[in-house]
Amino acid sequence: MNTYMPKPDEITKGWFIFDADGKTLGRAASRIATILRGKHKAVYSPSVDTGDFVIVVNAGKIAVTGNKLTDKVYYHHTNYPGGIRSVTLEKLLEKEPEEAIKKAVKGMLPKGTLGREMFKKLKVYAAAEHPHQAQQPKELTL
Repeated sequence: MNTYMPKPDEITKGWFIFDADGKTLGRAASRIATILRGKHKAVYSPSVDTGDFVIVVNAGKIAVTGNKLTDKVYYHHTNYPGGIRSVTLEKLLEKEPEEAIKKAVKGMLPKGTLGREMFKKLKVYAAAEHPHQAQQPKELTL
């Protein structure tokens, strides 16, 4: 008995659109990460990118539960002495709502080159308009 291994050129990649208006950040991010990885397909393999493209619209209207708006803090370092920077989720959603969804989804993808390739298939927009109408995306629900 032979194990089937999908070839990268045999995989067809579809397009999905996800409306984040009123959806919870973590639940939405886990569903998006599942689609990006390809776990919803029968030909899923952990070592091959079998996932689809995902377009997220209305990222500015995403919801969070509890005290995460004030308590959740994102850190990064500038590589200069004393260069630690922090921003709360509330300020991040005000300034760049797309980044909150991108950070949540990126943390749920594999680390390494395969995860970076999967992450490139995520397109996030703060408003309802997007330039991907030609791909005829299907509606994605939670």
